[in-house]
Amino acid sequence: MKIFKREDLAYYDGQEGRPAFIAFEGKVYEVSGSFLWKNGRHQVIHRAGRDLTEYLKDAPHGKELLERVKQVGILSD
Repeated sequence: MKIFKREDLAYYDGQEGRPAFIAFEGKVYEVSGSFLWKNGRHQVIHRAGRDLTEYLKDAPHGKELLERVKQVGILSD
């Protein structure tokens, strides 16, 4: 499993053909294939390449949705 620093994660923003990765609770997931993450953006508010742990607390869905997404690494602080 690849270890990502926050600055590494920022590269994977889903822009200009790059994959879209997000972090949640220390795990990094690839969301590129999700129609909800078009061009690295979700619901116009969230952007790929970031740790979204705090934002998911206010989401209308729970973390169980991430179980459907491939984990590609671990976020290191």
